[in-house]
This record gives sequence, C-alpha cells and structure tokens, in this order.
Amino acid sequence: MKITLAKQDELEGIVEIYNQAIKAGKCTADTVPFSIHEREGWFENHRAEKFPLFVAKEKGELLGYLTLSPYRENRKAVQHTAEVSYYIHYDHHRKGVASYLMHHAIANCPSLKINNLIAILLGCNQASIQFLEKNGFKQWGCFPNIVEFDEDKVDHLYYGLCLN
Repeated sequence: MKITLAKQDELEGIVEIYNQAIKAGKCTADTVPFSIHEREGWFENHRAEKFPLFVAKEKGELLGYLTLSPYRENRKAVQHTAEVSYYIHYDHHRKGVASYLMHHAIANCPSLKINNLIAILLGCNQASIQFLEKNGFKQWGCFPNIVEFDEDKVDHLYYGLCLN
C-alpha cells in the first residue's frame, strides 16, 4: 500500500468513496451525494503545504483517503489544530487502510505545524469511535441529539488528539 498526496485525476474516486458513506447512511451528516464538480473547490482547499489530502493506493487502485482540514478557519488562536476525516472504499474496510492513513497523517503533523487533531463524528458510528480510540484519540465533547436523520436523532461527538 502506498500513501501519497491526492492528484486531480483521483478526485472522481475520492468522490465515489465519500458518496458510498452518504448512501450507507449515518456515516456523515451529509445526506445527498456530491458530483465531482461540487467537490472541486473542496479539493483545491487541501493544499499539501498545510492541509493535505492523502490517498491510499495499491496496484493503482484507490482504497481510501484522509484529509486534514482547518478547524475554525481564519481564527489564529486555533491555527495549529486541524480536523481529520477519513473514508475507505467499502471493498477495503477492515484491511488496515485507515490505520495506514492515520499513522501517515500524524507523522506529517509536525512539519505542517499541527499540534492537535480533532475528529467530528456521529455518536452512532461505533466503528469510527473504536478506530479513533485505538489511535489515542479521546472524546473531548458531545452535542447530544443535534444530528437529525428524519425521526432519528444522534449525538455529534468531538474526539481529539494532542500531538505534543
């Protein structure tokens, strides 16, 4: 498995993976799939020098991706904190792809001047909770029942990892 910075020609595969999570339901607060065009600005905002988008590939196949994004963008007091998000193609769950991506991202944080990572997730996403805890993240906050899927309400959780 090889981890690299995402290239423009990989955007279609990245969008496909994210749309899988949307269609599965309760993996993200987004509920409507995105077009490639709708994600172009998002892709451009993930510059390698500060907020990269990493992809995991094997034999040319895109397995998953991880992004580091600004947390509370343009607020100088939290400039060394980033939000981490990760999505793995459903054909490659439980193969260690997310772990490789997370370890790679954490290893790159010092050069990016990132001291803290925050993951924002749904309280019903037990797989992600277990994954984050396995990687040293702790629950830092909970907004109870603010995420609404029709009649079902779930918590919005904040998990964090201090890197220094």
